[in-house]
Amino acid sequence: MIAPPTRHYDYVRDGAEIYRRSFAMIQAEIDAADLPPVADDLRVVTRRIIHAAGDVDVFDDIAAHPEVVAAARGALDAGTPIFTDSHMLAAGVTRRRLPADNDVICTLRDERVPALAQQWQTTRAAAAVSLWGERLDGAVVAIGNAPTALFHLLELILDGGPRPAAIVGMPVGFVGSAESKAALADHALAGGSQIPWLTVHGRRGGSAMAAAALNALATKAEIA
Repeated sequence: MIAPPTRHYDYVRDGAEIYRRSFAMIQAEIDAADLPPVADDLRVVTRRIIHAAGDVDVFDDIAAHPEVVAAARGALDAGTPIFTDSHMLAAGVTRRRLPADNDVICTLRDERVPALAQQWQTTRAAAAVSLWGERLDGAVVAIGNAPTALFHLLELILDGGPRPAAIVGMPVGFVGSAESKAALADHALAGGSQIPWLTVHGRRGGSAMAAAALNALATKAEIA
């Protein structure tokens, strides 16, 4: 039997209590900051993104299409796959939250990716998006790492490619991140229609925040 270490620090060790306190603190700080309320169906998603960021100030940068929660949950309930731009993001999806044992797919390690990236003079993350094929139609997409992947996805859609049901666009970084998320929020198809989307504007983002959003979109359970 492995012996526990000697306790040198006084800290909360119960996982359920840490979880409860964390979200209680988030809500208290939101209330104290007198931040504007969000729609009921976005409340859980917003709180989970804040929790992943460890920063209530991220609230001001969260933006979403009004139908994103219904669109994403409807697609997941129907069994459609989730496509991600990184294996880190794919690993962050809590499989037990998925309503239909949905596939979580990342094609970044596909053997065709390096050649496509070189041929198109783009990143591997962007090239990998082109391998999603027809399964992208009606699926849920989450981009948490590469701005080029989000730009590439939008270009494919604007060229008439398969349309996902919802897009979580939260690439992180200093080059192209803010711009790609602005493009997501502004994108429009024929007739001015939009694919429902969720983002965190600016440079912040990342796999943890995108995975947190996906996990919240996958379940209707409220956080106590």
